[in-house]
Amino acid sequence: MSDTDKTGQANRDGDTSRVSRRSFLAGVGTTAALGLSGLSSAEEDDMNGLEIVSDPIGNYPYRDWEDFYREQWDWDSISRSTHSVNCTGSCSWDVYVKNGQVWREEQAADYPTFDEDLPDPNPRGCNKGACYSDYVNAEQRIKYPLKRTGERGEGKWKRISWDEALTEIAEHVIDEVQAGRYDCISGFTPIPAMSPVSFASGSRFINLLGGVSHSFYDWYSDLPPGEPLTYGHQTDNSEGSDWYNADYIIAWGSNVNVTRIPDAKYFLDAGYNGTKRVGVFTDYSQTAIHTDEWISPKAGTDAALALGMAHTIVEEGLYDAAHLKEQSDMPLLVRADTGKYLRASDLDMGNEKTLLMLDQQGEVRVAPGSLGVRDGKYDADASISLDFDPQLDVDTTIEGIPVTTVWTKLRERLAEYTPKAVHEETRVGEETLQRVAREFANADKAKIIHGKGVNDWYHNDLGNRAIQLLCTLTGNMGENGTGFDHYVGQEKIWTTHGWKSLSYPTGDVRGVPTTLWTYYHAGILDNADPETVARVEEAIEKDWMPVYPSERADGTRPDPSTMFVWRGNYFNQSKGNVAVEEELWPKLDLVVDINFRMDSTALYSDIVLPAASHYEKYDLSMTDMHSYVHPFTPAIEPLGEAKTDWQIFRDLAKKVQEVATRRGVEPVEDREFDRQIDLQSIYDDFVYDWIDGESDALVEDRAAVDFVLEHSKETNPDHSDDHVTLDDIIEQPQRFKAAGDHWTSDLEDGEAYAPWKDFVQDKEPWPTFSGRQQYYIDHDWFLELGEELPTHKQPETQQDDYPLQYNTPHGRWSIHSTWRDHPDMLRLNRGEPVVYLNPSDAEERGIEDGDDVVLFNDLAEVEAQAKIVAGSPQGSATMYHAWEMYQFPDRQNFNALVPMYMKPTQLIQYPEDSGEHVSFSPNYWGPTGVNSDVRIDVRKKGGDGQ
Repeated sequence: MSDTDKTGQANRDGDTSRVSRRSFLAGVGTTAALGLSGLSSAEEDDMNGLEIVSDPIGNYPYRDWEDFYREQWDWDSISRSTHSVNCTGSCSWDVYVKNGQVWREEQAADYPTFDEDLPDPNPRGCNKGACYSDYVNAEQRIKYPLKRTGERGEGKWKRISWDEALTEIAEHVIDEVQAGRYDCISGFTPIPAMSPVSFASGSRFINLLGGVSHSFYDWYSDLPPGEPLTYGHQTDNSEGSDWYNADYIIAWGSNVNVTRIPDAKYFLDAGYNGTKRVGVFTDYSQTAIHTDEWISPKAGTDAALALGMAHTIVEEGLYDAAHLKEQSDMPLLVRADTGKYLRASDLDMGNEKTLLMLDQQGEVRVAPGSLGVRDGKYDADASISLDFDPQLDVDTTIEGIPVTTVWTKLRERLAEYTPKAVHEETRVGEETLQRVAREFANADKAKIIHGKGVNDWYHNDLGNRAIQLLCTLTGNMGENGTGFDHYVGQEKIWTTHGWKSLSYPTGDVRGVPTTLWTYYHAGILDNADPETVARVEEAIEKDWMPVYPSERADGTRPDPSTMFVWRGNYFNQSKGNVAVEEELWPKLDLVVDINFRMDSTALYSDIVLPAASHYEKYDLSMTDMHSYVHPFTPAIEPLGEAKTDWQIFRDLAKKVQEVATRRGVEPVEDREFDRQIDLQSIYDDFVYDWIDGESDALVEDRAAVDFVLEHSKETNPDHSDDHVTLDDIIEQPQRFKAAGDHWTSDLEDGEAYAPWKDFVQDKEPWPTFSGRQQYYIDHDWFLELGEELPTHKQPETQQDDYPLQYNTPHGRWSIHSTWRDHPDMLRLNRGEPVVYLNPSDAEERGIEDGDDVVLFNDLAEVEAQAKIVAGSPQGSATMYHAWEMYQFPDRQNFNALVPMYMKPTQLIQYPEDSGEHVSFSPNYWGPTGVNSDVRIDVRKKGGDGQ
């Protein structure tokens, strides 16, 4: 079915005989009566003055000036599309076209219902998506290839041809590969789920070059490191509709009504269904106002609050003992002398990766499912079912070794978090935290919606683990309506196999943790404290974490030379922004940005290539917030000389092959992988179907979309011709047919997806060292730092001499930097960078609402407008993030005040020799780019210090 037929609306012509659907005043109302309309009296007469149309349905006068408004309901065609932004919404839109121009967009509202007991999944959308059409012809739209003529960031460009642009890039890339510097070439693009074919376009090119693919989920501090540490799995969470199944929800640092707008209805509807909703936010947020109870801890004390609640649950016996014994590491034996788990090898009972329990008769028993008794990280054939009853509390000696249990050690740790102590640390009332803990524990089904508010802190892993502990203690795991649901970014892609095969055809990937790469190459490591430097160097030396370019045989390590950025805004979002601009960027000989608009990264690039907008290409969209797939389709032709991401990298591969062939470039042996990098065949390899062995199969974007759908279990579980096709999802969004191996539950008919059922219900071992939810990490670094169990530590504040905690959360008026420059969104947000201040902090500094102010610390000074907000915590300064650099005077940046820092414990491999529990995998485990442990001050512009 064609786009113009799919909704049955495309051929409607906006029948003017039916235009009047409600009564309204003719003319311009009272303003005209006062002579303030700006119209002459003759013009007012032409508009029938102030006559009231008393019968607009039966007798409405024709006035030709109203045709302008009628014409918005007149179109030539409708196409289905969406928006490639990292927001987790994944909303399907109808795009209306007239005379070859996008006229407007409208929520498609045709997601099929799979459970009549849940709120209707329709519609999905937000204020940003409803005005994306303005971007298509916007002033900042990039329409032609551009080459920098001034300094980076100066904004001086000249228009060049596609052939000139591609040739210059190709010549540079070929020189790098020939010189063996292929690992000096980097590619940065975020979040495949938001447009996997566009993601794969550049990733495929970089992979064939032998270049480096950058992580993003950890770099943005979207990754909650506590999840892989506790669950052995990146993340998993229910789709948003499952919130409705909960009896009790705590929204902890997740501002649902701002950052999850399409799914906020489930949070609100749950309240009508009797669900109690508690909000844990430092500020009186847009979500806090819709909760039944708002708790406001001091910033950075989330772990203390969670451990205080855990103290109440444990001390009052409100925990689920059966769940703890089978599903957690609580009954595992721990040596009291070394702090390490008691291994079977310690007692000559087995290998060093087999862990032990003590049964009720005092007999030592092998813990089912621990790493030493199963086959690898995931083993569906093993089981953690218990055929004995393990003890939770143990304090004894076994063969001369003093032992205890994780549970006993946890109780000792929790004893520190009395209601009084927690109140003093967090300011949350003693009775309040105890009551909420009891309510959570006693609810039939309770869940925690967890967000980025906790992730942005240096000790984010401790905060994650402490909050997760509440779900484990109460057995709220592995069942609909329960769980620790973390939502930040569109991090999980459903169609994994198809996307990976398209993105990385060689199967050999040079992946790098972007936080560590930036830390290393921006010169920040040179200024770090000695302990951090030592741990970073140890992690690199032991190959726990990779850094590229790799160290050469002579002990040297070259600098990165080349960076491709597409679908992202690396330069604008960089923590340690000053170091990135001053130290890292000068090392790069060539920065290429592929973009539909002039953002900060484009501004600081050498060549900018014009990308198709979201309404000008084929692609897919999906999210972990729902279980549907739907497409992008080209409603119009790309503007100017713009091309889709797939076409751009395909044509670049073609140019590289052409130039390499002309120059007679021989294949280069890859130092790391058993392959050759052959630039004389890179285009042929780019368009080749590496699975089915078909040449020229992937020349066009649409073929790449079909490839992903055909080769993914989620859309083609039986590997047959009867699978979800692009035509199917153009007609209507389709629910996935299955959940792949990277999900932890089956996708069941008539039921919202909820995670962890493979482990909780089917008894498969969790992919951790212990085979259970693991709260005790006996890695040497964790033991040395006292972090083997969840604990609270004070924020590692940077710039300690400054009084205000600086916060840069996600906002309502943009998705990261997209829409930050949109006029409609700017009108809703004062039109310029804004800092939110508490009234008392503002008064102390002589600042009034609307004043121009200067935010400053030792790193930088940034100008903004002050907004005085009573709901903003005292002692804080909040700037919703992602303002473009050119929106600040002197082209400063909201991140200029933020130093680059990372937590070394996020560099570990565990177990150290094999890494089944955690080891580096892009976006699954790696150091996070945190940014909340920052302090600043604010002064009125023109005051002291000017």
